Amino acid sequence: MDHKTEANGRLDGNFHSDEFGSVSGKFSAKAIAGVIVLFDHSYHEILRSPSIRLIGQEDSTLRLRQGTKAHSGQAFTLFNVTIGNHFHWERKEEQSFQGDLVLRLRNDGTITVINEILIEDYLKSVISSEMNPAAPMEFLKAHAILSRSWLLAGLDRKRKKEETSIPAEKIIENEGEVVRWYDREDHDLFDVCADDHCQRYQGITKIVSKQAEKAVRETHGIVITSQDEICDARYFKACGGITEDFRTAWDDIQVPYLTSISDALVSHRPVRTEEEASAWILSEPEAYCNIKDEDFLKIILPDFDFETKTFFRWRLEYSREELKEILHEKSGFDFGTLQEIVPLHRGPSGRISRLKIIGSKRSMVVGKELEIRRWLSRSHLYSSAFVVTVEADQFILNGSGWGHGVGLCQIGAAAMAAQGFSAQEILKHYFRIVRLKKIY
Repeated sequence: MDHKTEANGRLDGNFHSDEFGSVSGKFSAKAIAGVIVLFDHSYHEILRSPSIRLIGQEDSTLRLRQGTKAHSGQAFTLFNVTIGNHFHWERKEEQSFQGDLVLRLRNDGTITVINEILIEDYLKSVISSEMNPAAPMEFLKAHAILSRSWLLAGLDRKRKKEETSIPAEKIIENEGEVVRWYDREDHDLFDVCADDHCQRYQGITKIVSKQAEKAVRETHGIVITSQDEICDARYFKACGGITEDFRTAWDDIQVPYLTSISDALVSHRPVRTEEEASAWILSEPEAYCNIKDEDFLKIILPDFDFETKTFFRWRLEYSREELKEILHEKSGFDFGTLQEIVPLHRGPSGRISRLKIIGSKRSMVVGKELEIRRWLSRSHLYSSAFVVTVEADQFILNGSGWGHGVGLCQIGAAAMAAQGFSAQEILKHYFRIVRLKKIY
């Protein structure tokens, strides 16, 4: 939780701090007059400080990147945690966590709520939060290796950016053009956020089987490497049949292990023209993630993802006036009467990285794929792989896939595991010229 004026929860066991003895039960923390004030269940003030750490047990003082010893049963619960922030599945949940609870005051007078936890414990929650822990074991093992690699590569990248002052958010603004992509901007007081921007981390609330714990334990310390470096292993929900190049979503560089592949036993030709994009997106190709079996989807997807039924191919209709209002709200630009939406550049999966929006008052080019998805929806489009047709005053978007499309396709990988592929085979399908290595 970040930028909050108040946070409420429950300490399920005795927690202590250097400033006072033990405390348990319901608590509230409020930002008041330049400090955080912590109250117990009776609303008696316990402590006021710009930084408060509540420790469940001694081992939990180790930082995220330092240890591997497991925590005991001590936990805390937070109320009204937002998940799926700004996406179509956004909602609030009550979530429970192991490890330390850290409250820190921001310069703007708001509170950041941080859970400090060991890497392997964190991963048990991630693979249970990203997908259903009842999914096939080889998929869960692949995801544990994938998520461990993403985390460790990201921590190293974050350290280098802090040392060199490289901004995490990139934006290019010229007259008539806004190109933006996101990495870990604003993550100044903590290593990673708990939502889709980084990796879903919903505490111990979602560990509903021993499968997740077993998958993490059996892959302990294993990562994906390329040229002796830990891979920045990206992933998403469904590719739509072809995965995407790194440069379509982020910086204009080639990452050898994050290049487009055909996600099927057969080979699909990459999209190169608008005619090919239309033919591809309006087709129903063979692909690992082309799953219609709802019983299987229920096994592999969390409940809130299972609500999204049409992810492989989807359709969205806007009135001209509605889309104009959404564009104004999300971009800040008044386009006037909306006239055309023209793709200028697509990646091999059909995902658009530069899109021209033409109106009676102004025309703008927007990129990259996430910013396009943000501008054209009150939440976010499923993906930027879409074609637009205009009928009278209706703008119709037919689209493909769910997510940025770079790296591992979660639904496709789960389907591969169900067909008998091993974790190593799954990872080497999505990440080319890599090897698995046990680093601790």
